[in-house]
Amino acid sequence: MSTTIYEQYSLKALNTFGMDEKARYYATFSSAEELRGLLDDARLRMPAPLILGGGSNILLTRPVQGAVLKNEIRGIEKTGEDAEYVYVRAGAGENWHRFVQYCVERGWGGLENLSLIPGNVGAGPMQNIGAYGTEIRDVFYTLEAMQLKEKKIVSFSNAECGFGYRESVFKKQYRQQFAILSVTCRLLKQPRFNIAYGAIRQELETMGVKELSVRAVSEAVIRIRTAKLPDPAKIGNAGSFFKNPEVAREKYEQLQKDHPDIVAYPLPEGGYKLAAGWLIEQCGWKGYREGDAGVHARQALVLVNYGGASGADIYRLSEKIAESVAQRYGVQLEREVNVY
Repeated sequence: MSTTIYEQYSLKALNTFGMDEKARYYATFSSAEELRGLLDDARLRMPAPLILGGGSNILLTRPVQGAVLKNEIRGIEKTGEDAEYVYVRAGAGENWHRFVQYCVERGWGGLENLSLIPGNVGAGPMQNIGAYGTEIRDVFYTLEAMQLKEKKIVSFSNAECGFGYRESVFKKQYRQQFAILSVTCRLLKQPRFNIAYGAIRQELETMGVKELSVRAVSEAVIRIRTAKLPDPAKIGNAGSFFKNPEVAREKYEQLQKDHPDIVAYPLPEGGYKLAAGWLIEQCGWKGYREGDAGVHARQALVLVNYGGASGADIYRLSEKIAESVAQRYGVQLEREVNVY
């Protein structure tokens, strides 16, 4: 079985920022066997290939000197169940929102707050994606990944993924060492709803929902995200560009004293998570534009490409934003988007 390998391949249509960078080599795979076959080709192994999914969380600032291998492993299936849970496996190349809707339609609880997050299933555990008080680690059961050097398949449990806030072992010590093949989630047969975020509660009221369901919560999240966030198909972006910074209680109390209207959320371990969008907006960046690189007019956490910006333009703008927040608040912003 052989897959076509392209040279000097444009990645413009394969990243949601729409950056027109080229890959020295490019190929797709839709099974573990196809990936193994590609990794047998010496051209694609050095340097380690960049595994691409939906391209919704990457900022390309330069050409890719090695290979880009696009994961197109699809399929969703229930693999088991017990009294309380169902276990559902999805191919890493499956569209994330399609996977969520598959589970929502069957009334399985746990993924509804993660509706309409762009990208593919494989990026879920890599980033530990999250929204509206839910993270993938809350429902994650196991994944299968191929170790790129040895070409062997390894299983990772929840604990072995080392999940943190928008973090996992795949972003840190195992960066570019594995290709995620499939992800299995453990979902509730009798859902427990997480509507602590005021925006969800408010949207449910606006919708006139009398009885909660996974479908109603999912629909509320879709409405909120659609109203607040730009569609990557219409304007280049990668969603939230920065993480919400976490600070110690002492730092938060000092900030609140100086800025009484600061937006923050208490953390279970005692610190506080600050709203990065609020910090950026207070520094005057919301709606700012520099050439074709800009900050979204409705959500300061989203950096956008109006058409002709380069990855370097977006990166420079992000540096200026982070610097101004650090100067004004003494808080260091960290990028959520992977910069290549």
